[in-house]
Amino acid sequence: MRSSWCLEVIARDDLQRCPHWQVAFANERKDHRYYELVEDTLHPEFEYRYFVLKDESGQISAVQPFFLLDLDLLVGASPRYHALINAARRMWPRLMRARTLMVGCVAGEGHLDGDKACNSTNVEVLATAIAGKARSLGAQLIVFKEFPARYRPALECLIGQGFTRIPSLPMTRLCIDYASFDDYMKRALNSATRRKLRKKFEATAGAPALEMSITNDATSIVTQVYPLYLQVFERSKLHFEKLTEKYFSDLGRRMGDKVRFFLWRQNGRIVAFATCMVHGDAIYAEYIGLDYKVALDLHLYHYVFRDLVSWAIANGYKWFRSSGLNYDPKLHLRHLLDPIDLYVRHTSAPINAVLKLILPALEPTRYDETLAKFRNYEELWTRPEKTGPKPGSTA
Repeated sequence: MRSSWCLEVIARDDLQRCPHWQVAFANERKDHRYYELVEDTLHPEFEYRYFVLKDESGQISAVQPFFLLDLDLLVGASPRYHALINAARRMWPRLMRARTLMVGCVAGEGHLDGDKACNSTNVEVLATAIAGKARSLGAQLIVFKEFPARYRPALECLIGQGFTRIPSLPMTRLCIDYASFDDYMKRALNSATRRKLRKKFEATAGAPALEMSITNDATSIVTQVYPLYLQVFERSKLHFEKLTEKYFSDLGRRMGDKVRFFLWRQNGRIVAFATCMVHGDAIYAEYIGLDYKVALDLHLYHYVFRDLVSWAIANGYKWFRSSGLNYDPKLHLRHLLDPIDLYVRHTSAPINAVLKLILPALEPTRYDETLAKFRNYEELWTRPEKTGPKPGSTA
C-alpha cells in the first residue's frame, strides 16, 4: 500500500458533501444516482457505507460503495445437500453464516470508481487496508461482489492479499448488429430455433393483440407492474435482492435519461413489462415481469425479447445485455456469457486457508448444467475474448 494514501469509511450524510461523488461511476450505466436509489429503497436491514480513497495530496481518487449483511455461505451449495444443511442448522443456527463486508452494489454487478488508469492503485490501497476496516466494522468475511471480468487485471492484487476468485452466475450478451429482428433470426439462429420461434409468434398472433408502449417513469403504473415482477421473482430458485415498488417508481424519476420501461397490454391490461437501461451502444434488460395467467400461452418471454431487440436495432444499439439466470432460452438465442466474479476472503488467516479449499464447492455456477453448453463457458475462469461475435456467426 502506498504509505501516504489513506482509506476512510463514511456514511451517506458525509458523502453528500463530497464533490467527487457527483461524478462517481459517470462512465457506467449505473452512476452515483443508482447507488443512492438502492440505499433508499432496498434492504433497510443492510448497513450502507462508502470507502473514500485519498491520494498523497489528500485528493479523492475514488469512492467505493459497500454494505454489511449477514451472509449465508451455503446459498450456492448443491440442492442435494439442502436437507443435511437444514438438519445441521437446527443444532448450529449460525453454521456457515458470517457478518460480511460486501464491496459493490446490492442490485447488480459491481464497478470500480475512478480513472481507469488509477484502478490498480486504488485496488492496491483497498486490498491492503480492507481487512482491518472489516474487523473494525464487525465483519469476518469480505466479498467483492460480481465484478465484470474486464476488471480482472486491476483486481489481480486481491489474490496476493488472500482473496480467492470464483465465478458468480454470469450475465449474458448478444450482438444485435443486424438490419432487423428477422435478419438476426436468419443469420444468427439455426433452422430449428427459427422454426420454434415462428410457431410461438404465430400462436401469439392468434390471441387478442398485444400493444407495446414505452415510458421512462413507472410511477403511475407501478401498482400494476410490481405484482408481475413478483410472479417472476417467486419462480426463481436463487434470490439475492428483492426489489420494492419504491425502487421501480423512483428509478425513472431519478435516472429517466437512462431508464426505459417497456409495457405490453392486452385488452388494456398490462400482462408483461421489462425494465431496461441504455448506455453507449447497448441496451440492458434488467428486470422482467410476466402475468403467468397468460404468459405461457402467449409465449410472452420470447415475444418480449423480440420486441426489445427490434426496438434496440431500430434505435441504433449494437448489443443486448441481460442479467443472469434463465440460461436455457438464452443459449438457443445465441447469447454469450458475460462473466462476473466474486473475490472472497476471511479476516482470520487460518479460517481463510480452509475457506480457500471449500469455496470451489460453494460457487454457484457449478450446479447449472446449461452454463457449460455456452461456447464461451471457459471465460468464467479465463480472460474473455476482446472482441465479440460477428453477425451471422454460428460458431
